Amino acid sequence: MSAFHYAFKVKDIASTRRFYVDIMGCAEGRSTERWIDFDFFGNQLSAHISTHIPALDYCGTVDGVSVPIPHFGCILEYEQFHEVQERLLKHNIEFIVKPQTRYEGQKGEQQTMFILDLSGNPIEFKTFRNKEEVFAS
Repeated sequence: MSAFHYAFKVKDIASTRRFYVDIMGCAEGRSTERWIDFDFFGNQLSAHISTHIPALDYCGTVDGVSVPIPHFGCILEYEQFHEVQERLLKHNIEFIVKPQTRYEGQKGEQQTMFILDLSGNPIEFKTFRNKEEVFAS
């Protein structure tokens, strides 16, 4: 298994559970009063309550679009990407970067979209036209 583990800050467990389980469809793992784990497309997210969630910084620019740094996300299969997009639309989740194609017609062509979870954490979802080009330069 080659999954990642990512621990991050959230404002509360209830809204975090609502977002990752009810909206995103992630399976819930272990939890306490202060943290909760999720299966995020085969990876382990560990959300911990904090009162010090930093403001967003749109210091990143990718293919001419400003993106928040830091952010996390995942690379999905084409069908999964569009299923997630539909799920987000169904639950009226606002896109901070609307679904779009990056590097069109070039090596590394991809579709991408950014949202915020209910604690304000930026998440990117993407899919590549050609999976072999994920790390292409």
